[in-house]
Amino acid sequence: MDKSWMRLPDRFSSDYVSGVNAFIDFACQHNNGNDKMRCPCETCMNISQQSVSQVRTHLLLYGIQTSYTKWVFHGEQVSNDEDQVDESLEDEEDVDDFDGFDMVQDLLGDIHRATVGVDEQDNHNPAGGSIPEPNESSTRFDGLLRSAQRELYPGCKGHSVLSFVLKLVHLKDLNHWSNKSFDMLLKLQKEALPAGNSLPATYYEAKKMLRDLGLGYESIDACKNDCVLFWKEHEDKDECPVCKESRWKTQKGKGKRVPQKVLRYFPLIPRLQRLFMNKEIASDLRYHRDKRVVEPNVLRGPPDGDAWKHMDKKYPWLDEDPRHLRLGVGTDGFNPFGIMSSSYSVWPVIVVVYNLPPWRSMKEPFLLMTLLIPGKKSPGRDIDVYLRPLVEELKQLFNPGVVTFDAVEGGTFNMRAVLLWTIHDLPALASVFGYSTMGYKACPVCLDGTYSQPLRSKIGFLGHRRYLPIRHRWRKSKAFNGKNEKALPPKQLSGKGIFELLQKLDHLQGFKYGKHPGNKKRKASSKDMPGKNFTKMSILFELPYWKDLKLPHNLDVMHIEKNICESLFGTLLNIDGKSKDTLKAHKDLKDMNIRADLHLNDTGSSIEKHHAWYTLTRDEKLEFLQFLESICFPDGFAANISKGISKDGKITGLKTHDYHILLQRILPIGMRGFLHKDICDALLQLGSFFRQLCSKTLKLDILDKLEQQIVIVLCKLEMILPPTFFDISVHLAVHLPQQARLGGPVQYRWMFFIERFLGTLKGMVSNRAHPEGSIAEAYVMKECSTFCSMYLHGIETRFNRQERNFDGERQPLDRFSVFSTSFRAFGHRDDLMLTQDQYDSLSWYVLNNCEELQEYLYEHEDALLAEGADNIENRQREQFGSWLRQRVINLRNQGASLVSDCLYALAIGPHKRVHKFSGCIVGGVRFLTKEREDGRKSQNSGVCTEGQHKGQNITYYGILKNIYVLDYPNDRHVALFECEWYDLESNKPVRIDDDFVSVNIGSKWYQDDSFVLASQVSQVFYVRDTKLKGDWLVVQKAPHRHLFDPEVWNQVNEDDASEDIAFQEEEATNVSIDETFEGNVSCRHDVAPEIVTDPKDLASLKESHVSQDNFEEEPE
Repeated sequence: MDKSWMRLPDRFSSDYVSGVNAFIDFACQHNNGNDKMRCPCETCMNISQQSVSQVRTHLLLYGIQTSYTKWVFHGEQVSNDEDQVDESLEDEEDVDDFDGFDMVQDLLGDIHRATVGVDEQDNHNPAGGSIPEPNESSTRFDGLLRSAQRELYPGCKGHSVLSFVLKLVHLKDLNHWSNKSFDMLLKLQKEALPAGNSLPATYYEAKKMLRDLGLGYESIDACKNDCVLFWKEHEDKDECPVCKESRWKTQKGKGKRVPQKVLRYFPLIPRLQRLFMNKEIASDLRYHRDKRVVEPNVLRGPPDGDAWKHMDKKYPWLDEDPRHLRLGVGTDGFNPFGIMSSSYSVWPVIVVVYNLPPWRSMKEPFLLMTLLIPGKKSPGRDIDVYLRPLVEELKQLFNPGVVTFDAVEGGTFNMRAVLLWTIHDLPALASVFGYSTMGYKACPVCLDGTYSQPLRSKIGFLGHRRYLPIRHRWRKSKAFNGKNEKALPPKQLSGKGIFELLQKLDHLQGFKYGKHPGNKKRKASSKDMPGKNFTKMSILFELPYWKDLKLPHNLDVMHIEKNICESLFGTLLNIDGKSKDTLKAHKDLKDMNIRADLHLNDTGSSIEKHHAWYTLTRDEKLEFLQFLESICFPDGFAANISKGISKDGKITGLKTHDYHILLQRILPIGMRGFLHKDICDALLQLGSFFRQLCSKTLKLDILDKLEQQIVIVLCKLEMILPPTFFDISVHLAVHLPQQARLGGPVQYRWMFFIERFLGTLKGMVSNRAHPEGSIAEAYVMKECSTFCSMYLHGIETRFNRQERNFDGERQPLDRFSVFSTSFRAFGHRDDLMLTQDQYDSLSWYVLNNCEELQEYLYEHEDALLAEGADNIENRQREQFGSWLRQRVINLRNQGASLVSDCLYALAIGPHKRVHKFSGCIVGGVRFLTKEREDGRKSQNSGVCTEGQHKGQNITYYGILKNIYVLDYPNDRHVALFECEWYDLESNKPVRIDDDFVSVNIGSKWYQDDSFVLASQVSQVFYVRDTKLKGDWLVVQKAPHRHLFDPEVWNQVNEDDASEDIAFQEEEATNVSIDETFEGNVSCRHDVAPEIVTDPKDLASLKESHVSQDNFEEEPE
């Protein structure tokens, strides 16, 4: 019997399938009519008994044991004198030479093990007991097997129908092809392929083929008024049990009934189980235990935070198995049409898996959308109705857990999970938490301890002196509100305390969901009643552990930064409609009896409003906007903000990341040339606070200082800016260091990656009449193609695509330091022949900066000293190259093992023909020569390097002029940068002022020593100095967004490094707490006061007092 098929690597080839069929026929003939037989696949190994169909499936998926050459368990007789391997196996070709291997079999194998395989292993019975028949999963799987076995066209050995369609759909997703373009492509390919091909004719048919590879979603009807879901006990009802509203839209004539609202539900548990199907991802899910760098008092991720550690202590079983998952949930609304005039709002709910390493956990392929809440209105506090399916799954994941197949272990385990926190902006926090973020008690952290005061146009959240030490001098200052401050910071309620309070609140008793007219929300009996701002008992309290969490709801740093920066810009630049420096704000100052020189002067027919010291004049404003227009950031650092600056002095179109950069970097630099030092210092410290807080790596002692720093900054701002500036977003900044201590670095808990994901979903809207449906269909196909792409080879995927600033392959670790730097030169290439002087200069620089040649340099120096030579430094520079060459050649001729290829290459020296380029990527950072970047709106020529001058360590600053690549023997290459260095010695050309380093670019130095290795420079960018003006520029270092903490970089797969993340400092350092404040001015006497004569403005200022009832808002 021919058994050559047993060694075929392609288990979907026709020869292998025919061999399996022959084996099954042979075994059935000798099975005495039994329904089951031993399974000889690589997994079962003739131990367990399976049904005939299961044996066939296993042989196709896992392959037959190649050592099972005598089928003794299936009826083959073995003679006593013959026990040898079938000759046909010996003549088989090496499996590595087989070119028709279909990679999709690995995919199907993992899916089968994790779905059908779970049931099989749970019911495993080696003794041959009863095994259940194939279930629905295995039945669907048979269809996939048939597609995987069917040739794309008769005689095609390279692709099955399934593998080819899978690659096409993946390319459609990766390159954002429309459905119509994909249909056109399929039509053309079907015509081009040989007759009898099995290629689907349309995208719809292709989706049907791949449907069982994906996880799909469920459509759950919802009440029009958000009262209930028609799910479980309400599944068969035709009207809402609460408001009696019909489930269906009114429809004339006969036809399928259309629901009023539909929730798309993407079950979480199978998506978490799928993460464990792939060995690489399953291994990464153990990262926090197996590979994470742990250092005392250092926070690099959520596992380092107190919130994670507290749950491990509270529930020890969580820490026993690293595969137990820690999750976060983020949600926000977005307009699927991208039209400002439309108020349509769709709310996805996204799950983040924090077990994954940092370069995976926040990337799009690993963000799991679990719910798509329909528009067109925001669900508000009724969001709990839609969260019900997710909460039920989270309960199951906590206890008892879910049996899951682990590809690393090759077996099942009981997967359990906890939800650590939620991520959202302030309005969404109010909906999820059930606490109104409006009114006098709007802070979701301070709760009833929130300090606020009524102002003439809004509520002001001031009083940050209460966070100062009890004996601090500012507590007795009258400059804040005309009073002393004796209050202490409010005590924060624990989760258990909040839960107990909610149970006692009368106005929450009998709470019902829904927006129908008859559902009137009960108000608190007294506005001073504890818990007045609570609007409901959140559904998340149904989770057994929710009241034990240290950080259930995150304050979003992204939106807090954006709101603060937007208010600062509006006020400092006095932008109409954005400025907090209004007439009523000046009236507030009089009400509070502070800053008398800014009080309004009422002359009867008009009012004089004095120019505050924190606002720019029109000329200063235009000059500041010119400063903004002149800024050029490095590649990928930030957007071109000059696009949002209009000729009439307005700033529009800025995104949240623009405000992120402006607040931390640009605003303190730009304003120091226009405003008083007290104001500039406060802006600098505010920017420094957020820059340090947003660092990729935090330290506990730095967080302690940041907690003190933000209180000082807010107190300074209270003495500078009008009370109307202090809205709830400004106040929330005081709580951010504490949340960082609990949750770890902010990049795991802010909204940047959530908003980016929402942008992806917005791009999926292809049917504007049914946006939610088109998003759901596109998402499940994207989810399917992304998962399957992990098994594709020879094609670009999300997991292997090169990043834009790819710098070449990593060099072997055994190479010398000068050869170990990865770089990729690009741009126009000029080949130049060096003169002897140029050749000697470049060669010497490389030799002198190679760490591995230090012993040879010392040996040569000793030889020169023994000769009694003068001017040792110059002599060594001139002679070392030829000396090293002869030394290494002699060693090589003697067969010395110390002469490595790198040493030999350096000794021989580079070719005299060098390559000159205009661009080079080094370490993932893009450098351009000054000549190439002229006229561009990006700046990539700024460089700095550390060095010595007259025995002192200094930092050199300059610009990149030329890029040279030297070719050495044995395929070694070195990149050298020729730079123009700014003179740092004569006439104080460097000034360090308030942490700003300014350099004068008027003069240059080291023009005869202008070369550095590409690996020796860091990128900087230069910004005009508005204070020193002229040739002075402020230096800004540019840490890049896609680079990770050096402690963990060696674990990162370069293909996983992402540029789509917000700018952050590498590590929080250098936090200074400066309490210096003069405060002796508050208005500008060099600017004429504004005369107000508008009758409406005059009438609005006639009120003599402020009523607290004016701003007591009813919580939503």
